[in-house]
Amino acid sequence: MKLLHLSDLHFGKMLHGVSLIENGDQRDWVEKLLLLVKQHQPDAVVIAGDVYDRQSPSGGAMQLLSHMVTGITELGIPVLIAAGNHDSGERLSCFRDILARQNVHISGILHKELTHVTLTDEYGPVTVWLLPYTFPAAVTQLLDDDSIRDYDTAIRRILAQQNIDFSHRNVMVAHQNVTKGGVEGLRGGSESMVGGVGQVDYTAFDGFDYVALGHIHAAYAVGRDTVRYAGSPLCYHFDEIRQEKKGPLLVTLGKKGTPVSVERLTILPLHPMREYRGTYEEVMAAASHAGTGEYVKVVLTDRAITPEINSYLEALFQSKNSVLMERTSQFQRFTGETRQRELHELEEKSVEELFVDFYTERAKVAPEEEDVELLHFAAELLRNSDGGEDGMQVAPSLPEKVLEYLTKEGDEP
Repeated sequence: MKLLHLSDLHFGKMLHGVSLIENGDQRDWVEKLLLLVKQHQPDAVVIAGDVYDRQSPSGGAMQLLSHMVTGITELGIPVLIAAGNHDSGERLSCFRDILARQNVHISGILHKELTHVTLTDEYGPVTVWLLPYTFPAAVTQLLDDDSIRDYDTAIRRILAQQNIDFSHRNVMVAHQNVTKGGVEGLRGGSESMVGGVGQVDYTAFDGFDYVALGHIHAAYAVGRDTVRYAGSPLCYHFDEIRQEKKGPLLVTLGKKGTPVSVERLTILPLHPMREYRGTYEEVMAAASHAGTGEYVKVVLTDRAITPEINSYLEALFQSKNSVLMERTSQFQRFTGETRQRELHELEEKSVEELFVDFYTERAKVAPEEEDVELLHFAAELLRNSDGGEDGMQVAPSLPEKVLEYLTKEGDEP
């Protein structure tokens, strides 16, 4: 039996203000997934949570999920979904009974008896169990058991309530922070509620022939080869570009007791995410030879990012149909051999220049021209305050733009 394991779709995700639906990324991924489903013809597609990026998904996100699920079921392939912590279980499963008749099985809300579906192949039955994102308080209330204090105990208690026949093949679909001995594996930068929170040891799922996990955006096995995270379909943080190529997992189960085969099916992104790190000269050289249509992060190591550098970088990547999403500097202004040079450069700058540098660094955009002219006027007053016949020079006249800036509704300035 072949199962296609997906997780953490996060339909509706915004990345640095860019909608991954409107910019085509998630739609492109869905079309490529449907081609893989048609090519490999799995017996079922299982989705281990975080279908949506937020509990109140946009209309576009809901339409995209509908398009994906419809495309899969039109091929006669069942879809099985367990809700994640980003999903609203109530919203996700509101039409669960009607959808079940169309071979779309959704578990959004935890019940004493887990939603499960039994499939059959030449080796007999395979039961797929759907465990939505679960936390201790929910299990405590469900089982009326105040002794449950942690996630590991909660999962073990709810699984103990199930009538599972381990003499035949069983698959678990869950969205939890599963670890081995409390040690977490590789993570990205866009997961929520991880980092020691809600840990469940992989041994809680002993007996299952395969455990399809979601919640962590990297793809890897936990404890044993058959307890696996599929990872997110796309990079949702620049930390995630260090992970291996992303794609769903094709899981093949043979006869009970025989090894389970797991193969990653790579789906290339519409807009690859790339980081350019190094000195200004190194970054400029690499960027000038960069590909097109990328989501970009720039990290300078030898200087601050001035408004001029920022403008140049934006224009450069825009000319390549890329989006400069992040720009940071790791330059330490007052350390080592650069201290005296930087102090000298600061002394040479006017207060207006220092203000522009500071404002741009904090706000990530240059100040308005009228603000700079007003500051320049004030600075001129200060610089001219100790001269003239009476100890005070005549103040410079206000620039025309500053007059317009200070004048409201035709009032005198």
